[in-house]
Amino acid sequence: MTMSETLRAPAAPAAAAPPPTPGQILRRRILGHWSLVGGLAVLGLILLLAVLAPFVAPDDPYRQDLMERLVPPVWNAEGSWTHPLGTDHLGRDYLSRLLYGARVSLLIGFAAALGSGVIGTTLGVCAGYFRGRVDMVVTFLVTVRLSTPVVLVALAVVALFGGSLEVVILVLSALLWDRFAIVMRTSTIQATSQDYVLAAQAVGCSVPRIIFGEILPNVLNNLIIVATLEMAHAILLEAALSFLGLGVQPPLPSWGLMVAEGRSNLFFEPWLIAIPGVALFLLVLAINLVGDGVRDVTAPDGRT
Repeated sequence: MTMSETLRAPAAPAAAAPPPTPGQILRRRILGHWSLVGGLAVLGLILLLAVLAPFVAPDDPYRQDLMERLVPPVWNAEGSWTHPLGTDHLGRDYLSRLLYGARVSLLIGFAAALGSGVIGTTLGVCAGYFRGRVDMVVTFLVTVRLSTPVVLVALAVVALFGGSLEVVILVLSALLWDRFAIVMRTSTIQATSQDYVLAAQAVGCSVPRIIFGEILPNVLNNLIIVATLEMAHAILLEAALSFLGLGVQPPLPSWGLMVAEGRSNLFFEPWLIAIPGVALFLLVLAINLVGDGVRDVTAPDGRT
C-alpha cells in the first residue's frame, strides 16, 4: 500500500461506550430531580439535628427559670445568644425544646407510618391476590374506616385512654391504614396479571413465595410513596392533638404543644408560635417533596 493510499484509508471506528448501568441511571435521575434533592437535604438536616440534640442543644429542654421567662430571640434587640431562639413562659430554652421536639415528631411519624403500613399492606395485598370474599371483607373494612372521621375518633380515644406518646402512636397506626390498603390492593391486582407472577404460579411456587418474592418487590415504589404521605399526615395529626391538649403531654417537648403553649402570648410574643410552626411546615414539606421525588424517579416511563 502506497503512502497516499494509507492517508486515504478510513480511520478505525472508535469503540462504543458501554451503556449506563441501572445504578448510574437512577443516580443521574436523583441528582437531576431538584425537589427530591432539596427535600432529602432538609429532611436529612432535621434528622441529623434530632439525633444530635443532646450535643447541639444549648440547655436542658426541661429546665425552668422563671427569672428568664419570655426572653425574645437573638434577632430581637432584647435577645441574647444565651438563648438564641428565646425562652417560653416557664423560662425553658426554646431552641433546646425545638430540637428535642423534632425527635418526637419524627418518632411519631415513622412509627405511625410503619404500623399503619403493616396493617394496610397486609389487607391490601390479601384483597388483591385472593379476590372473592377476602376482597369483599377488606373493601367493607376500608369503607367503614373511610366513614369515620380520623380527628374525632383520635380525640375520643385519646381522651378515653389518656394522652401519651405510646397512645398517640397506637391510635394513629390504627387510623391511617386505609390509603395503604387501597393503593396496595390496586397494585397487587395489576401485578397478578403480569407474566412473572403467572410464571411463578405455573411452576408451583407457594403463595408466600409469590407475594414476598414477586409482588411486593414490584410494588415497593407505591408503598414508599404512600408511606411518606402518611408520615406527614401522622405528624400533622400529632401536632393537632397536642395543640388541643390530648396528644403528647407536658413537659415532653412537642411542636404542636409548643404552639398551644404560645397561643396565650400570640399578640405580644408571636415568635412562640411562628418558630415551631415554621419547623413543622419545613418537616412536612420536606417529607412530601421526598415522596413526590421518589414517585418521579421510580416511575416506569422514566427509567430509560
